Amino acid sequence: MESNESRDLVLAYFASLARGDHQAIWNAWAEEGTCWYGGDLPISGAWYGRDRVVNGFLAAALSHLDPEREIGVQVTNVFAERHQVLVEWDSWGTGRTGRAYDQKSAAVIIVRDGKLIGMREYADTQHWEGALLAREDSRRAG
Repeated sequence: MESNESRDLVLAYFASLARGDHQAIWNAWAEEGTCWYGGDLPISGAWYGRDRVVNGFLAAALSHLDPEREIGVQVTNVFAERHQVLVEWDSWGTGRTGRAYDQKSAAVIIVRDGKLIGMREYADTQHWEGALLAREDSRRAG
């Protein structure tokens, strides 16, 4: 796959996330897709398979946001080299905690045969925890 095709696929995926288009998000992932998120959060670790990535990782992350308030995502930078894409984005919302969530993230995404097959996401997990977890749910020693 050429760099531009990989880049365009990742940008289309993020547009699907911004629209909340579950079917397009599902279709973007290969059946054997994997996702990794660092830290010690409810969403941290490796997620294997499209179902676990979309209905596990993404659903769990979104479940911590207040769906009655604005939730947004906007790509700020993207670099592609053949089947690897580095994407940076801003995301925002309000946690079910009532606290503001305003995150800058980056991920390396691997694309093969027109599908996302792997993603390693890097973000400020301390901010995620502080904004989105109830104080008593926090895993950090306090």
